[in-house]
Amino acid sequence: MQPKKRPDCPHCNSASLALERSLKETENFRVVCDVHPLTEGHLLIIPKQHISCMGAFSKTLFVEFDKLYQLFSRFISRTYGSVSSFEHGIIGQTVFHAHVHVLPYHGQSETIIPEDKDKLTSIQDLTEVKNAFRREDKYLVFSIADSFWLVDTHLGVPRFFRDRFAQALGHPERGNWKQMRENKTLMQQASVEITKVKTKWSKFLTNQ
Repeated sequence: MQPKKRPDCPHCNSASLALERSLKETENFRVVCDVHPLTEGHLLIIPKQHISCMGAFSKTLFVEFDKLYQLFSRFISRTYGSVSSFEHGIIGQTVFHAHVHVLPYHGQSETIIPEDKDKLTSIQDLTEVKNAFRREDKYLVFSIADSFWLVDTHLGVPRFFRDRFAQALGHPERGNWKQMRENKTLMQQASVEITKVKTKWSKFLTNQ
């Protein structure tokens, strides 16, 4: 059975700019450098099938995803000293194809979600995202190091996590990827960063 794809989706098209920055490919996933990185080391884990979000992965697909997530979390943590992740589970997506963000970030959850603490629900790991998706058909999830949280979906707006992480990282100008794409200086910086990530990934593989 061929993977479900959509010709109008940039994450389905293997020739798209986003997928040209590939670090690793498996049977059902690609791991790529974000073309519009919030910071050096910003990666995306993307299923080849046109699936809405991580919460919609089958059990088999999630197992394959989790192996990649653990591998690249180690890479980012060892290389940059910290790791975080986020995904807009349908809410706040600007590309409607699952893509889990993994990036260097060290800070407090309150920096990302300064609203009342009742807007955050601590979860054990990403396996609990499927339950949240079953309950609501949507979710917002992020992590810092080994801590994971679901966020009240009423807060969700387009680029929800991108804008908040961009601000926390000191790069608010990178939050809106569409505007960043039109900024030649930022895109030149991004190109340099992506080249560095590829070099560091090769070194990481050699030293494993």
